[in-house]
Amino acid sequence: MTFVAKPKLHHPTLPQNALCYTRRDYEGKISTLCAGCGHDSISAAIIQACWELSLEPHRLAKLSGIGCSSKTPDYFLGQSHGFNTVHGRMPSVLTGANLANRELIYLGVSGDGDSASIGIGQFVHAIRRGVNMTYIVENNGVYGLTKGQFSATADQGSTSKRGVVNADSPIDLIGLALQLGATYVGRSFSGDKAQLVPLIKGALAHGGAAFLDVISPCVAFNNHAGSTKSYEYVRAHNDAVNRLDVIPQREEIAVDYAAGETIDVEQHDGSRLRLHKLDADYDPRDRIAAMNYIQQHQARGEVVTGLLYVDAGAEDLHTHLNTVATPFNRLEAADLSPGAAVLAKINAGLR
Repeated sequence: MTFVAKPKLHHPTLPQNALCYTRRDYEGKISTLCAGCGHDSISAAIIQACWELSLEPHRLAKLSGIGCSSKTPDYFLGQSHGFNTVHGRMPSVLTGANLANRELIYLGVSGDGDSASIGIGQFVHAIRRGVNMTYIVENNGVYGLTKGQFSATADQGSTSKRGVVNADSPIDLIGLALQLGATYVGRSFSGDKAQLVPLIKGALAHGGAAFLDVISPCVAFNNHAGSTKSYEYVRAHNDAVNRLDVIPQREEIAVDYAAGETIDVEQHDGSRLRLHKLDADYDPRDRIAAMNYIQQHQARGEVVTGLLYVDAGAEDLHTHLNTVATPFNRLEAADLSPGAAVLAKINAGLR
């Protein structure tokens, strides 16, 4: 399939967004993943989210590591910036790029092996530092490229395609992200486009560290009866805590936040995130309550999905470090070397 090129001709009746772009303008190359792979559904959701937000493709930078999931950026946003790092090192490269140019929108795509195993240290520090990014883990619980061994997110007691039982405790990336201070945390399922697209839109509009754990069944090695990451298991055990939508900036809408009703949460950049509360006892603005809720339902074998936590007043790494707003590649020599008088003033302030 790698030699097959997508036709560049667009039908004149295709719907356009505010930039007069069609959805096709946000696509990439033809996928080489297995037919039915959940990762392709996530790529389609990213394409839909960026098109609906009317984002200019050249304003996005997509970064990935190694694995089936890390191949997917080639299949969406073909006109954006892109960088494929070594295994598990995507978060540090994304952090460096973000510090060098804060004007881009950063999208990190990783897998459960890339982020929960070899790259877990990188994941931890990118989240705790509050890097302004959307970090998506395409989570299938196996190493698909090396023929289906358990990954660090595979649930204890789940079985492999060959019938081997996993005896190790799993790493819960959602719980870890909440503990580390992520300010936008959600979980979804690759087969639930209605939930996933708004979650991605909200993450892209968020002004801080946004993390999404997306369960994405591996059709080749982990979509059988003994897997807790299969299509059937997630559909049967899904507990969606809210119904989501993202709307552009308009007049403020004031609503009561009760079970069965809707609330609009203002983001740091002024955009609105609309929540419809399904669980009467769930509040996505309470970090501790979110951690407890997830643990309680996990003990029942339920997969909690939706927007699990959001901090509308989030700050990012640039705010913490008080960095310059101008991208490094636009700084002049006078900005980088302001002279002896400025240096003397700095030294005086350190005495």
